[in-house]
Amino acid sequence: MTIRETVLARFAQVYGHDAQYLVRAPGRANLIGEHTDYNEGFVMPLAVNRAVWMAVAPREDDQICVFTIDYGDELVSIPTNQVQEPIWPHWTTYIRGAWWLMQQQGQNPCGADILIGSDIPIGGGMSSSAAIGVASIEAVLALLGDNRYTQKQKALLAVDIEHKFTGVPVGVMDQMASAIPEGPYAILLDCRSLETEPVVIPQQASIVVINSMKPRQLVDSEYALRRQQCEDAAKILGVKSLRDATLDLVNQYASTLGDVLLRRARHVVTENERTLKMRDVLMSENLTQAGELINNSHYSLRDDYEVSIQELDILTEKARQHQACFGARIMGGGFGGCAVSLVQREQVSGFVDAVKEQYAAATGLQAEFYVCEPTAGSSVEFLV
Repeated sequence: MTIRETVLARFAQVYGHDAQYLVRAPGRANLIGEHTDYNEGFVMPLAVNRAVWMAVAPREDDQICVFTIDYGDELVSIPTNQVQEPIWPHWTTYIRGAWWLMQQQGQNPCGADILIGSDIPIGGGMSSSAAIGVASIEAVLALLGDNRYTQKQKALLAVDIEHKFTGVPVGVMDQMASAIPEGPYAILLDCRSLETEPVVIPQQASIVVINSMKPRQLVDSEYALRRQQCEDAAKILGVKSLRDATLDLVNQYASTLGDVLLRRARHVVTENERTLKMRDVLMSENLTQAGELINNSHYSLRDDYEVSIQELDILTEKARQHQACFGARIMGGGFGGCAVSLVQREQVSGFVDAVKEQYAAATGLQAEFYVCEPTAGSSVEFLV
């Protein structure tokens, strides 16, 4: 059974009737553009062929009944006027946040029966939390019959759940990647204007996300420190954000910046350049050059931004050494987590087997591999 079929079947089993809506919101990978989002720069994420699925039906009362396949067999019933109470299981947060957000806008969404299933690896660096946030927005808008919102606006509503309900100051990339793509392509996202441009991944290449199985550590404190360092560098350079800096300007102020801020600024400036160049080399189907950009992104994240760790350096090195790999780099916030690689499609199986074995021999860790295909963003299927 597919995950779609499983979710619909379990919904009928749990609630005794069929769902009226089926929501799908994909996870994401980020091909290039790391730690550039909060510097108002450029990123290139893609929605992947793993998603959160949410079967939904309206209720006549004020109860939001939620069941998830992934967190046991508990059926939680939440009154719509108590969604902000801190007594509910953590996995209901985004559902409650979506209802709360609509209530803040003067709307009154009804109760609902909801069942959630997902094949996005939890903690696998593919933004399962952003996907469930987008899915929750899609679900509550479907129940309201509210068709006013564009996919970009839905993504921003999901960001509002994080900012206003959960209190997490996330960027926009993950939600935009989950909601926006209209077809199987990556998007070049301008994190200042929020404009997007489709970028087709050549058919002869696959994107393979690799979980190092080394849990991320120090992410919150180091993330905050990197943001502050970037803001400090921008002030010294006299620009609104590092998005507006050039490499010549950074080098001109090298002595004033000092070693650390110089390297932080240099990463952001060169990563923006690499991300914009990636659009052009993918359009020309130059996968060798695309791989070089990905590799250089990793070296910059390792040396200038200092967010890699030994295990991720080993993992990406083993990946790059395989003949089928065009390029590999750390993906995400750093200090553990995942890498992303661009691999010759016909040799993915051999690549996975070889890198898994070599990484285990070097670190004792068993990496997990997720072969990702670009897919369209979130959608709602009306079943009746």
